[in-house]
Amino acid sequence: MTKQDKPALILLDIQKGFEDIEYWGGHRNNPEAETNARKLLNFWRQNNLPIFHIQHCSTNPNSKLAEGNIGNDFQDIIKPNDGEQIIKKNVSSAFIGTDLKQQLDKSNIKKLIIVGLTTDHCISTTARMAGNYGYDTFVVSDATATFDIEGADGQKYSAEIIHETALASLHKEFATVIKTKELITKINI
Repeated sequence: MTKQDKPALILLDIQKGFEDIEYWGGHRNNPEAETNARKLLNFWRQNNLPIFHIQHCSTNPNSKLAEGNIGNDFQDIIKPNDGEQIIKKNVSSAFIGTDLKQQLDKSNIKKLIIVGLTTDHCISTTARMAGNYGYDTFVVSDATATFDIEGADGQKYSAEIIHETALASLHKEFATVIKTKELITKINI
């Protein structure tokens, strides 16, 4: 992958509401996800590559991610700069009910780099749709994270298991799963 490919960085739902770990399940994996997302954001900014900040705006007024709640704000570590694209969504996919696909196609962008929260929800859903749309899609494993979850039978599944299985179900089917350092190296070629 080269810089000439114009890969777009898609930063999904890195919002303050997800800082309340107890609210989302009591445990979260990959505490360095936002730091790694910031490394990628810095690289994209330095190389003038396309950046899209995706903001989940829950339709549930009681949600931490509802517009008007402080949890809807982007985390300070990845706050958008003036001129960077912000796309608001209210479902798991960044493509549903938004103009993301139109913007990518208008700019002739074929490669997508997806980071953010949460691996098994918005990351997975967006990556699946990107793959189905034909984009060359990369999900950065150490720049994504999720929370513990309870199954239908009441069994609790750890964030790490959910994260790893969500990534495994994407890899080589809808996307290439890659780490931050490896991705930056590939782009620098």
